[in-house]
Order: sequence, then structure tokens, then C-alpha cells
Amino acid sequence: MDLPALTFSDDQAEAWDRVAQMLHGAGVDLEEGVCLPAKDGLPRVMALKGKAGSGKTLLLSELCKALQASGAEIVSGDYESRKLLEKRSFAVLAPTNKAASVLRMRGVPATTIHRIIYSPVYDPEYERIAEWLMGEGERPEIEDIGEEALDRAFAGFQTHKSVPAALAAAGLRGSDFITGWKRREDPLDIGFVDESSMLDDRQFEDLREIFPNLVLFGDPAQLAPVNQSGKMVFDGIAEEDTIELHRIHRQQAESPILDLAHALADPSLEFHDFERMVEQKAAQDDRVVWASRVEVDLMARSPVLVWRNATRIRLIHAFRNVFDAPETELLPGEPLICDGLELPLKHRKKRLDLEARGLIKGAQVIYLGPGKRPGFSRLHVMGAADPQVSAASIVKIEKPDEAEPFIPYAARMGATFLHGAAVTIHKAQGSQWDQVQVFAPDLYAAARMGRVEAGQPLWKRLAYVAITRASERLYWVVRPRLSRPTGALRVDDLKVPAVPLALEQEEI
Repeated sequence: MDLPALTFSDDQAEAWDRVAQMLHGAGVDLEEGVCLPAKDGLPRVMALKGKAGSGKTLLLSELCKALQASGAEIVSGDYESRKLLEKRSFAVLAPTNKAASVLRMRGVPATTIHRIIYSPVYDPEYERIAEWLMGEGERPEIEDIGEEALDRAFAGFQTHKSVPAALAAAGLRGSDFITGWKRREDPLDIGFVDESSMLDDRQFEDLREIFPNLVLFGDPAQLAPVNQSGKMVFDGIAEEDTIELHRIHRQQAESPILDLAHALADPSLEFHDFERMVEQKAAQDDRVVWASRVEVDLMARSPVLVWRNATRIRLIHAFRNVFDAPETELLPGEPLICDGLELPLKHRKKRLDLEARGLIKGAQVIYLGPGKRPGFSRLHVMGAADPQVSAASIVKIEKPDEAEPFIPYAARMGATFLHGAAVTIHKAQGSQWDQVQVFAPDLYAAARMGRVEAGQPLWKRLAYVAITRASERLYWVVRPRLSRPTGALRVDDLKVPAVPLALEQEEI
């Protein structure tokens, strides 16, 4: 197989060759387009690092295409054929649903790490349909699914090569056939992990157990996980197994957002000089906005990014006030962030059900309204394949200068949520939005404190991460003021049939 028709830069071509060499040692020849049976041997781990705009996602996309052309099957986390163990396979993983959805929008078939570590147990009827669609079984006869629906599912699979998408074409949902979840016991083959700067040591070890051939894609300028003492998992990978992309690629119309992000690498750059640079870019290009206030309409779908927790709470309080939200309840359309699950060990299956639906720590959701049962909330999980769920919820609304949060909804146990109109820059890692507002006074506070992380001023690392969350427009907010909303909060842009999660089958 020849290299892709597109033209790689020198460092991208070198990175391609290094990954191809690693895969060749594992029995996958990208040049010839041949997959040999998997070889036993030592696990292979490689790190491919590069800052925003260096071409990591392009390389990842082209590697996926080359692997598929060589005969390797993609493992999506939706369904795995029993014959998968007989074939070479690969998976593209991201730490969060949001990060995975960003990759999928760029044509990379990604799923979450959690969806691979925990595999679904399907109803036998689903398996019969899936095997037939994949050409590995006879056309099934199922009492509740008519011939016309099966025809639509077959036609859908020819287009998308996805079992859940095919069932959706027939008016069915793959998640309806899931009877439970189990931790993966069988290893997989080749794993590509994006946003690996977000991984902690435990996740890394889990991935190494599952994938004998693992490539980590990451940005060394991101913020390390808070429990990692400023280090990222790829920092411990041997130098000979590390590749770094240095050239920054720009679209035909240069990106002022990337220009600002990479200007932060200048060690002599001070905060005030950087702000003047932002102001100049804003005068030249409307993709950068020098904002004298926070645009409250944007906060419902993309949070304001801040450094300090106190700032986050004040902005959330102001957001709710400007929409006249009552203190005792949420308004449909308010954004939330999943803060974890409060479930005892005996309810492990319920935990897996929640996490499989995308309700993992850090997930961004939109509140749609109360559920049919006390303590339940209807939610839209941003970036999830089946985004709308009804789940037992514990919602916490923090208030300025008050130690204890107000709790408008509280099931006995379930998913816990904080308000999501503003989030810390740490929690925003791995996500991307079309438009992002960065609260500059917080970064100035970090600059004045003079804190350093991993050898670089903390304000620069914060600014880099915050700026690169924006794909189309960056708002650099310089004053602590909010605009007035142009209308009420809305949910009509999120309409999808809901899937109930029966979390309280017992008295819990």
C-alpha cells in the first residue's frame, strides 16, 4: 500500500513511518496492505505528541483508513462479532464522550475508553440481527420486527457500516437490546488513544492490559490530570518510542486562534503583551472577539472557561439570575456537568448502565425536565450516541459564599451533577466547542501569582488549553459582566426519543 495521496510534511511522514514500523512488527503491513495473524511478544507502546494544529488528527485519520484497507476491523464498542478474535482489529479511543464526538465529526471512528473496557451483553435477537448485517449469519425472522424494518436496517448498514445506525433506520435502538455490562476479559489488538494527556496512571495500565499494541496521541502543552503531580502518562515512555510533531499546519485561511495559542510558547511573553496581541487579532479577524462582557446566550451550550472555582460559582449564579431561574428547581435547557456516581458496590450493574449511556465524570448534559418518578431527571448527554436518558439524579447548585450547595433534585442514589454554565479549564480538556468564552481576569490572577507548572508559567498553560477549546470563534472576556439573554432557554434543538434508565427498581 502506498502512502495516502495527501501530502504529509516531513515530520508527519516520519511519524507515519515510525507507527507503520511498529505495526509491521506486530504483523500489520500498511505498505503492502496485509494483516498477518497476531504475534506474541512484548507489548508495544508508542507516544505521538504535538501541539494543536500539528496534524495529529490527520495522521490518526489516515492510519485508520490504512488499517481498514489492510483488512483490520474497527472495534466501535457498539457490537463485536464472535469472529473478531480471528481477525486483526483496532480501536480509536478518547477519555470522554465529548472528545470522542469531536473525532467522529472529523471522520475518525472513535468511542470512549470506558465503552471498550466494559463490553455490553446483548439480547440474543440483537446478536442474530448484527451477525446477519455483518454478513456472518442468515437473515433472521423476529416476531416483533417486520420484513420491511429489516430491509431498512440492511440498507442502513450498507451506508454506515454501523449496527446501531442500521437499527435506527429501522426505528430501533441498539441500547434497547443491552441486558447488562461486563468488564472486558479478552484482550484486543491495536489501540489509538487521543487526548492522552487526560489519562491517569490507572487508565493507562488498563489500556496496556487490553491492547498489546498501543499508540498515545497527546498534546504536551495541555494540563496534566490533577492527581498526576504535573506529569502525563506519555512522559514515562522511552525516548526511542516517542515521536513529536513540531510543524504547525494551518488551514488555507490561517487560524488566528492557533496563532494566539502558539504565541504562548515564547518564554519572554508576559500576560499584558499577550492581551495586546489578542486585542490586535480581534481588530483584524472576527474569529477573535475582545469582549467586555460574558455572552449569556452562549453559556447554555458552551461553558465559560475559568481558572478559579469561586469565579465559576459566581458566573453560574449570575447565569441563573439573568434567566429568572427559581432557587428551588432547574429550568429546561440549563447545562449540567456530571460530577460522578453515588452508587454502592451492590449496584454495580446500575453504575455500568449509567456510564455506558455516557454519564461519566465530566460529561456535559442539558437538563430537559423532571422525570416521571421523584428524583429522576430527563437529560441530553452531549456527544453520546444515544444522548437522551432519564436517570436518578442528585443535582447540586453551588452558591457564592455558601459552604453547602442547594439541591433541587435528589434521588436516593444515582448520577450527581454540578451546574455547567461555567467550568474550570482543567475540566474542559478534551472538549471542543464552536465558540468559547475565556474569562481573562482569572488568567491575570494566575499570572500575578507567578505559579509555574512543568517548567512553564501556569497562566500560559491555562490560556493555551482554554484557547484551543474553540474551533471557530474565541471570546476573550475582560470584564466580569453578563449580557442580557435574547430569549428563554431552549431544548427544541435537542429532540431525540428518550431511553429510560431503571435505576430504582428496588427501594434505594
